[in-house]
Amino acid sequence: MYKYETHLHTAPVSKCAKASARETLEFYKEQGYDGVFITNHFLDGNINIDRSESYENKINFYFSDYEDGVEIGREIGLKVFMGIETSYGGTDFLIYGLGKEWFLANPQVMDMPMKKKLELMAENGAFVVQAHPFRERDYIDHIRLFPRSVHAVEVINTSNSDFSNEMSKLYADMYQLPQVAGSDNHTGGNMKRLAGVETEEPINCEADYARMVKDGTAKIFTWERED
Repeated sequence: MYKYETHLHTAPVSKCAKASARETLEFYKEQGYDGVFITNHFLDGNINIDRSESYENKINFYFSDYEDGVEIGREIGLKVFMGIETSYGGTDFLIYGLGKEWFLANPQVMDMPMKKKLELMAENGAFVVQAHPFRERDYIDHIRLFPRSVHAVEVINTSNSDFSNEMSKLYADMYQLPQVAGSDNHTGGNMKRLAGVETEEPINCEADYARMVKDGTAKIFTWERED
């Protein structure tokens, strides 16, 4: 089986991340992973850049950790894939399959209501996952669900409570939405409880991941590190 992390943050792009792309990717390689998706906080989230910068500069900075990660992955033998985590008042979505050039050509996404933004991204080939839909935090004033605007639901997020994950699974079950798992790792090798997906064939691009989730061949897993 091939093992992948689907939800991961790195410094310096994500302001709340505590480990660099190199530190994080070397950790996953040591743990026997075959690949990771770098899903840093997008321009509407906790990104580590001056808000007065131009849109182009923000996008170039945003993709810098991923671009570095691809080179590091080639060096150490770990596949690195692209994703973003876009946010709306604490309601978060993981978007896979849209690259830097698409975002540079579509600055209007920053001014669109979330539902319209998700629709546009999906129409352009994105795989849309609602991340940790039942997360409760002080900065989240209420839970928002978008069952008709996503392709799958993150039902295990090891940075969230078991109760939150159980509610997410119930949500996905009731709407018959495919289920994924991820660690939401912000701390690299300091992460003790991990989650992701396992596949019988290798993932070679974001479209492979979307296909395997949709057809049920990507299986979710969790595990506790013993060291």
